Amino acid sequence: MMTLDLTIALAGFAFVSQMSPGPNNFMLMASGMNYGWLRTLPHMLGIGIGFPAMVVLVGLGVMQVFDAVPHSFSVLRILSVTYLVYLAWKIATAQPVDTDATREGTRPLSFVQAAAFQWVNPKTWAMAVTAITAYSPQERPLGSVFFIALVFAVIGTVTINSWTVLGQQLRHLLRTPAAYRSFNICCALVLVMSVYPMLVRGFE
Repeated sequence: MMTLDLTIALAGFAFVSQMSPGPNNFMLMASGMNYGWLRTLPHMLGIGIGFPAMVVLVGLGVMQVFDAVPHSFSVLRILSVTYLVYLAWKIATAQPVDTDATREGTRPLSFVQAAAFQWVNPKTWAMAVTAITAYSPQERPLGSVFFIALVFAVIGTVTINSWTVLGQQLRHLLRTPAAYRSFNICCALVLVMSVYPMLVRGFE
């Protein structure tokens, strides 16, 4: 059983790491602004359920696969960058929700897309590995792994909603198509830049 002081430390880490800027949060903010809270809900659930599931699987031994096949992590990193650039392009070219282009079919990430994105997001990998190695006993009993995932899930409901609502509120300030485009382009650029330090450290 995890001690109270370790639980408090874990909760603090979970809050700071999930609340701080990163690919998930920038995408939620952009989706909240472009599509609103309700249409972003599947995206939010994909993160809220997908990341804790990732923590469990990492805790149960996914990292052993990368230890056994060293180059597999480099391949994952390349795929991550490619997918992030694609998502950044989708954000940069997204249209305001009240335009004809939006009504004709552009849509936020689905539950499955958002859950799958956790596996190609360098920040979530760093968070999951750090949480398991720093806050779980060395033998990593199943109970402690699930408890860590639960803490992230509970705190994630606050952080995920906060970034989505922030984007939704920005919608009231950015009233012109030009303002929407500028915001989306900035989000796309920051999304790409947000993973650069982690990628650099990973290739060192």
